[in-house]
Amino acid sequence: MLKLNVKDETSRLKAVVLGTAQSNGAVPKPEEAYDPKSLEHILAGTYPMEEDMVHEMEAFATVLKKYGVEVFRPKLIKDCNQIFSRDIAFVIDDKLIKANILPDREIEFQAIKYVLEKIEDSQIIYPPKEVHIEGGDVMPWKDYIFIGTYSGEDYTDLITARTNRAAVDFIAKTFPHKKIKSFELRKSNTNAKENALHLDCCFQPIGTDMAILHKNGFLVAEEYEWLLNYFGKENVFEITKDEMYSMMSNVFSIAPDVVVSERNFTRLNNWLREKGLTVEEIPYAEIAKQEGLLRCSTLPLVRD
Repeated sequence: MLKLNVKDETSRLKAVVLGTAQSNGAVPKPEEAYDPKSLEHILAGTYPMEEDMVHEMEAFATVLKKYGVEVFRPKLIKDCNQIFSRDIAFVIDDKLIKANILPDREIEFQAIKYVLEKIEDSQIIYPPKEVHIEGGDVMPWKDYIFIGTYSGEDYTDLITARTNRAAVDFIAKTFPHKKIKSFELRKSNTNAKENALHLDCCFQPIGTDMAILHKNGFLVAEEYEWLLNYFGKENVFEITKDEMYSMMSNVFSIAPDVVVSERNFTRLNNWLREKGLTVEEIPYAEIAKQEGLLRCSTLPLVRD
């Protein structure tokens, strides 16, 4: 059996579900796009090819295994995009919470059933229907759980609004010993540079006391300032709108001193190395065309 344990974003990783790009299906039609960046590439004829995405994900799997991580992959569903396993579930402490995701994607959760069978039933939580939540918006960090949300009146019109206020309340009730800090995110169905699809598209903790941050991803200036003050300006790597668009905040920590990053993120990778971290660079720019990157592709199950 798996003993779930995830208390933060960077402790040494022991077990993870990594998505898969195999049998990814045909290029979606414009009306089937779940986010503005995918739509952009569908319309431009530059949507990523399956073989390129498979190559990128295998490079990621190789790095994870190099560090002794147990890597689970979803069972293959024919012609289905199963890359972003962070969307379907997430772990906080010793509990796995099933994400209430876009209904079309429910089948993806069934593809990790063999992993769920290794977890005690009492450790798996199924939120009620009114709770909309995805793993990209949820970050356990020490005493806190950081949650990205959107509570505008146009919530139901925005396919990019994935986590609602009911989810923030639900997580607070489920983990009463944690401090819950929520952040209103900027959303757009049409402009990828003005859209923080999830919290990890504009923020992520790194190491033991650092963070990557993009100011424009936050709707409320005070909430952005709170994060800046919490980590300290000298420990924060600020990314530009173009860097957010390329998913620069969506790297993935295997340990406090080991980060997997996209090989083109030169400015970030140099900064991380200056801070004493080991940076494992891999190609992931094709997958980035779907407005997701390394953190989005992973569902950590066990960390030290």
